[in-house]
Amino acid sequence: MILSNLEILAAISRGEIFIDNLANYDPAQPPFNTTSVDLRLSSEIVIPTQQPVALSPSKGGIASFLSTNSQRLTLTNIQPYTLKPSTFILGRTIERVAFPINEGGNCYAARVEGKSSLARCGVLVHFTAPTIHAGFEGTITLEIINLGVNDIQLTPDTYIYQLIIEEVKGIPTITPSQFRGQNTASGITT
Repeated sequence: MILSNLEILAAISRGEIFIDNLANYDPAQPPFNTTSVDLRLSSEIVIPTQQPVALSPSKGGIASFLSTNSQRLTLTNIQPYTLKPSTFILGRTIERVAFPINEGGNCYAARVEGKSSLARCGVLVHFTAPTIHAGFEGTITLEIINLGVNDIQLTPDTYIYQLIIEEVKGIPTITPSQFRGQNTASGITT
């Protein structure tokens, strides 16, 4: 079941969901839509370096690989990042989220979906990894690519995607995750 804006706020007030640094807590105003909450791009982006390095995802260590094989940039409103066509970067949210597993209570998970305004310009903010699992805590990494024909200026604080929150049926067992607690776009916890 997808939560409405009012149910998202109720779950936050009960301590079942945490979304730190929300710009507003009025359900009739941004960042809220009827069934989602918009989250913002942080000032940190990561640009993977193009190298003749073979990466084996089956061996894990993606966060370590990205931290040593990428360039980290800090965006400002004065100095935005120009996302050129066919360019791939990683970004992260300003907001830190947590979906605790509540024994005997409600549990939630979420999905990341792009904003239609950016999608109409050819910008995708996630590829095949839209799920934020129950038990996750941290900032959310965005896999951003410009499939359009125009350069896109990215600045911090831009509402770049929406978070759709769903109730989980039953209490899940916590499983290992290399990205739980992340606070960088590459997935490393600092």
